[in-house]
Amino acid sequence: MILLQKELILITKQAIAAAQAAGDLPEFDLPANIPLNRPKNPEWGDFSTAAAMQLAKVARRKPLDIANAIAANLPNSPVLGSHTVTPPGFINYTFAGNWLAQQVDEILNVGDTYFNLSHGKGLNAQVEFVSANPTGPLSIGRGRGGVLGDTYANMLEACGYTVTREYYFNNAGKQMDILANSLRVRYLQALGQDIELPEDHYQGAYLADLGKAVMDDHGDSLKDADASAFHPLAEAAMFKSIKATLARMNIHHDVFFNENSLFESNAVFDTLAALDERGFVYEKDGAKWFNVSSFGSEKDPVLVRSNGVPTYRLPDIAYHQNKLNRGFDMVINVLGADHKDEFPDVKFGIRALGLDDAKLDVLFNQFVTVKGEKMSTRAGRFTTLDELMDEVGADVVRYFMLMRDANSHLDFDLDLALETSDKNPVFYVQYAHARLSSVQRKAAEIGLVRDGGDVRLLKHPSELALIKQLLVLPELLEMAVRDKAPHNLVWYARDLAAAFHTCYRDCRVADADNPDLSRARLKLMEAARIGLAKVLIMMGVAAPSEM
Repeated sequence: MILLQKELILITKQAIAAAQAAGDLPEFDLPANIPLNRPKNPEWGDFSTAAAMQLAKVARRKPLDIANAIAANLPNSPVLGSHTVTPPGFINYTFAGNWLAQQVDEILNVGDTYFNLSHGKGLNAQVEFVSANPTGPLSIGRGRGGVLGDTYANMLEACGYTVTREYYFNNAGKQMDILANSLRVRYLQALGQDIELPEDHYQGAYLADLGKAVMDDHGDSLKDADASAFHPLAEAAMFKSIKATLARMNIHHDVFFNENSLFESNAVFDTLAALDERGFVYEKDGAKWFNVSSFGSEKDPVLVRSNGVPTYRLPDIAYHQNKLNRGFDMVINVLGADHKDEFPDVKFGIRALGLDDAKLDVLFNQFVTVKGEKMSTRAGRFTTLDELMDEVGADVVRYFMLMRDANSHLDFDLDLALETSDKNPVFYVQYAHARLSSVQRKAAEIGLVRDGGDVRLLKHPSELALIKQLLVLPELLEMAVRDKAPHNLVWYARDLAAAFHTCYRDCRVADADNPDLSRARLKLMEAARIGLAKVLIMMGVAAPSEM
């Protein structure tokens, strides 16, 4: 498998070096980056480079002369079919049709691993995502982080990484105490007691239901118990609910890391002591502060309050120290935008401890709204992820959660999500896969199979366009992983489905009067199906064979 743009850049650099060796160009250092873009006019080829304009100053030549010199020294490559030079100095490349067609057989020979990359082979990556406080059902905002994290983990695996999916179970702190007491009140209400739920407690109906369930299981045996007795009951119920919701979304974690374990093992205060020993902790107003100003930060955060209770930054630093001590080569956190101020302090903490903070990275995601509804777990005003899946299904939820850059606010269009026509992008892409699957079945009904097909017969522009779109996937995957941009998979899937629909319209696939060409086209259809299924699977969306 060849990354097309990288291959053209390499060819261009080789041609520049060859032109220098031949005396057609003067000596100068090769540029680190060669510009490569798709030309506005399709007649100019598949890609175009402005390298000649880039080199005009150092070569002291006219760009057009430089371009002609580079073009004259282009090496032989099976990938490159033809090239042209156009003023003021563009070199235009067109891929070789025969080479493109041969890739259909390559895809069929190796399956969807054709689209995989290997730069992560031998490396261990951890992706921590969702990590919602276990105080209520998962909201759609947490759902976006879940989809982004799971999709990014799938992408890393396609690049060769061994990936651990982790959920940081935040089962310590004041919010768990409030949850436990909220359940205690709901339980007493279920017993018939006239007791009010405090305004700062969790108001959702889910706790009223849980209170009734506790009454059914325990009768009135807990009527005199304090909130601590309800802590494990509330935690277990919320944990069970969260895992069930994630399973509906086709999201599964390998590790559920309990925040409590950091306190039970004393890791939190061991981390504080280590930071103190290195001179990064000072006391002021009875609290312990983290001296991040030594790293250039403007504001030092508190690590331990004056009452001796740690802020969330200290256990977070201890947690990430634990991550790196487990030997991960890459640690990715998928966090809501409200954590942007905190994450740099965690990285500073890791650096202060003498560990490699370059291994830590983050994928931030903005909030989600559905028709402007305000979400608040404590007030009980939210659209849960389960409610949304009940409306439109898990596939649609996952696809829509990926439709915008994670750094952009997502307005979930419920009306569009409920569409069962081509207007719905999920329907459009899944229908393409179902149609690709049915092509083989319908062809077999008239005695046509793809075995023995000669891909050299694939010459129609729509056929070649579909192959080119297929071959974009590995390079797009590399870019999407590098930029932490899973949303690019959505737009690629749409473009690949469109290329298929165009090809299917322009080229009759199952033609009993032209069996040789039909067998070649059936091969192309199966290659396209494999590619489309690959991207759908990475997104965690079903690739149906029928619709």
